[in-house]
Amino acid sequence: MSVVVETRQLKKVYMQGKVPVPALRGVDLRIESGEFISIMGPSGSGKSTLLNLVGALDVPTDGTILIDGNDTSKMTGNQLAKLRRGIGFVFQYFNLVSRLTALQNVELGMIVQDKSTGERREKAMRLMESVGLENRIKHRPAELSGGEQQRVAIARALGQEPKFLLMDEPTGNVDTVTRDGILDLVQDLNRNHNITTVIVTHDREIAERTNRMIHLKDGLIVDGSDSEITTQEAEN
Repeated sequence: MSVVVETRQLKKVYMQGKVPVPALRGVDLRIESGEFISIMGPSGSGKSTLLNLVGALDVPTDGTILIDGNDTSKMTGNQLAKLRRGIGFVFQYFNLVSRLTALQNVELGMIVQDKSTGERREKAMRLMESVGLENRIKHRPAELSGGEQQRVAIARALGQEPKFLLMDEPTGNVDTVTRDGILDLVQDLNRNHNITTVIVTHDREIAERTNRMIHLKDGLIVDGSDSEITTQEAEN
């Protein structure tokens, strides 16, 4: 398999006033095409920071990020913008536009593509069917359940035809049954459509559905025991 993402000694330091606070302290990571990976760790371990850096939403303090072999630090602003359009982002908070219908929200993710209005509408319809919401296309976000809103967010991300999906606590605001339904959908996308997927989660049951678990602690990847990780998560 080809390597989609590689980080080398990735570091990120935030400043709180004049005090430097390290979020990542030298992360080496390789993600291969078609993988389904979970990133776990206690609060403050650097999970979301790592995801944002891999998705080119933030820049590292030091270290290297390679996406499809291209060093992001050497890219122009336009090149980075184009790169982001090839990444599907799904967050805990659905970030749907309240005044638009579910179908229009999915279409919104395709505005930058060289497609006619009719082509975008047809593709959005197919995506809504793929997430099981073909009967909810005219509903606005406030008329949808949390799980339905997250499915719309996933459909919107897929509309970008992403090389990979980055998901930050995507089931954090839904119940267990809805969570399992969303995970079934994501697993299907990964297995049957070969979409490389990285999911940040504090939920061990979610992580156990992925093919590889990465544990972060204090900004570093660790091989800590399950009991140690579980205890840390319970304390946070």
